[in-house]
Amino acid sequence: MVPKSFKLNNGLEIPSIGFGTWQAAPGQVEAAVETALKAGYRLIDCAYCYGNEAEVGAGLKKAFESGIKREEVFVTGKVWCTYMSRVEENLDMTLKDLGLQYLDLYLVHWPVAYNPNGNHEKFPMLPDNSARDVDWSQTHIDTWHSMERLLETGKVKSIGVCNYSKKYLDQLLPVAKVIPAVNQIENHPLLPQTEVVEECKKHGILVEAYSPCGLGVELGEGWEWETVKKKKKGYMFTNSNLGPRKNTDVRKAETPLLPNTYK
Repeated sequence: MVPKSFKLNNGLEIPSIGFGTWQAAPGQVEAAVETALKAGYRLIDCAYCYGNEAEVGAGLKKAFESGIKREEVFVTGKVWCTYMSRVEENLDMTLKDLGLQYLDLYLVHWPVAYNPNGNHEKFPMLPDNSARDVDWSQTHIDTWHSMERLLETGKVKSIGVCNYSKKYLDQLLPVAKVIPAVNQIENHPLLPQTEVVEECKKHGILVEAYSPCGLGVELGEGWEWETVKKKKKGYMFTNSNLGPRKNTDVRKAETPLLPNTYK
């Protein structure tokens, strides 16, 4: 049986299944979030980079007005790459758009900083357009220390990382004052990421799997491969339920992509 929640290394509980808002179509997010919460979801995953936090906030507001309590909902946000040296500023932007006083979990979205004064607010490129304009003066370790200080403000209850491989964890953990509560990574049967999962387990870091059913746009017909299909005790595990089942069996919270059930 899939547990309803997992205990983080700081003692707080995180729901085992979350509602993701990445790649959600503009104008649909508010209704989706409201519907998800009324249907029983209690983890809402969002990020500044997604560009829809104001809509997420509107959905949260309607859900709270319907009687759902703020303390019943676990909300995750992420600091973006162009704000790695301005972590609290980015957090304040997220809180304002969401209409919240605090986040339950705040993550470093990627372990790389982009030029905060580049030619694009979120995705700056080099002048010759050959690659992202990376800010090499700002390390993810510097950013993590800023994240640690956020805990003293009361604006976040937990901090963690996102898209961290074992390499980046090995750089961070020896100097971290606070061990990340979560490492959110893409994880499913076609991308098991065993090495980083084991590293997180060793240090008491919960792995939160995003796209646990796979990224359909990229995987295409891969989910029809016979090696992915499983049959057990008369039940066929399809592409939509094999991923989540596999992940929760190894103690992972999950955040599937935004579903279309609200349409």
